[in-house]
Amino acid sequence: MLRLSELKLPLGHDPAAIAPAVVARLGIESAELLSHNVARRAHDARRKSAILSVYSVDVELRDEASVLARLAGDPHVRPAPDTRYRFAATGPAERRPVVIGAGPCGLFAGLILAQAGFRPIILDRGKVVRERTKDTWGLWRRGVLEPESNVQFGEGGAGTFSDGKLWSQIKDPRHLGRKVLEEFVAAGAPEEILTEAHPHIGTFRLVSMVEHMRRSIEDLGGEYRFGTRVTDFEIETAADGSRRLVGLYLQDGGMLAADTVVMAIGHSARDTFATLHDRGIHMEAKPFSIGVRIEHPQSWIDRARFGPCAGHPDLGAAAYTLSHHCAGGRNVYSFCMCPGGRVVAATSEPGRVVTNGMSQYSRAEFNANSGLVVGIDPARDYPGHPLAGIALQRDLESQAFVAGGSDYVAPGQRVGDLLAGRASTAFGEVTPSYKPGVRPTDLAECLPPFVLDAIREALPVFGRQIARYDDPDAVMTGVETRTSSPVRITRGRDFQSLNVAGLYPAGEGAGYAGGILSAAIDGIKVAEAVSLALTGKEQRHG
Repeated sequence: MLRLSELKLPLGHDPAAIAPAVVARLGIESAELLSHNVARRAHDARRKSAILSVYSVDVELRDEASVLARLAGDPHVRPAPDTRYRFAATGPAERRPVVIGAGPCGLFAGLILAQAGFRPIILDRGKVVRERTKDTWGLWRRGVLEPESNVQFGEGGAGTFSDGKLWSQIKDPRHLGRKVLEEFVAAGAPEEILTEAHPHIGTFRLVSMVEHMRRSIEDLGGEYRFGTRVTDFEIETAADGSRRLVGLYLQDGGMLAADTVVMAIGHSARDTFATLHDRGIHMEAKPFSIGVRIEHPQSWIDRARFGPCAGHPDLGAAAYTLSHHCAGGRNVYSFCMCPGGRVVAATSEPGRVVTNGMSQYSRAEFNANSGLVVGIDPARDYPGHPLAGIALQRDLESQAFVAGGSDYVAPGQRVGDLLAGRASTAFGEVTPSYKPGVRPTDLAECLPPFVLDAIREALPVFGRQIARYDDPDAVMTGVETRTSSPVRITRGRDFQSLNVAGLYPAGEGAGYAGGILSAAIDGIKVAEAVSLALTGKEQRHG
């Protein structure tokens, strides 16, 4: 099997045109092509008047060796990669591993461990995804927050209420991302996510998929315990000073003996971060970003990105990625862009306001939204303590709560007013989508001056790249603070904590992932490390 990449055809072409295009590109007779399958589909929209569909196609030929030899200098004709997943080790083992957290990382750590025969126990402080969804809508519709069941906490993790993006820029030489996508398809995701260059699922489909994957884990001997928050860690110290995890204390007062634990707690488990720090588990502050959610009508973005092709059914709702390096050294960039979606309330703590973006699979809602955020780092912005970034987040979120009226309504501002340095008193052509609601105000009430100055510098630059991006009526809603974990729970090449054996920091909360796909991949890698440790096999890396 060969993989032919960068095969370009006009937008809207007949599907039957792919085979002749393969034949022509390889310089072969039609009879020599035995079969072909699309491996990847993307679009080249650099020329808006002539947008192209771009394919990678796996082809089976009568004489692949001669074609490879003839096209040896062509980087777009290569042997097709072997994307099959292979388990690092299989069980059973005497000891059952424990996974803390049922988000994308914990879900895939649990799934791999279950498929390999290790019967994991999965703990989550929140509720099953259906109950969690009701609680989340309770905040959006009624302004009632459930601190243990919300956008951040519960089955499926924060990724459940997002655009459901399933692509990442991380290096993936073992094609673990393919394993993730195949498991999602087996759980009910559309098969097209296997071939789209930028696949997504959307919230409603993720809910049913998470349920399906839970049943799969349970059928394989895994066990879920919801409403089970870990409150402390039992750590033994040997005569040589080495430390090992031996148990977990739970919120009901019980203790679970456990010496192999995957910590997939997500980026908002602030109380758990504090407990880990108090127990001397090594961690460090890491960079993250803060800012706002910006909204435009999706039709503006479609026209700016696709020109006369806007609305073509093969294209769907347009997305964008923007970045600007400011004169003062700050970076401003778009984050977690959600085409045809809405801005949602994403707090997990009373008296605080946090924003995030969410889309359904159809991406059919009126507005496009994205985080518009400014990078910050420990040395410059929150020095002195590993948990200082959390303190900064809480401070900004509390200010946003007050600026919005102290009832989970969020503060918002028109772009024109922000650029002019005045408070907003009303919104214009763009209606903010955040629920429970948005109060027009001055975002200076809840964001540092350097953040607003950087955004002011970036907006006109972005407006030259995407028409009307800096339109005076575009709306910004604050605050966006949960872009990534503000801490990293450091680990070694064996994926265990640097100073507590048996503890495996994993995923976004531990500072090793960002987004559904990269978190799921990290969960697979950590599960493999656990499998090898439980079976006494040598750790491999990568």
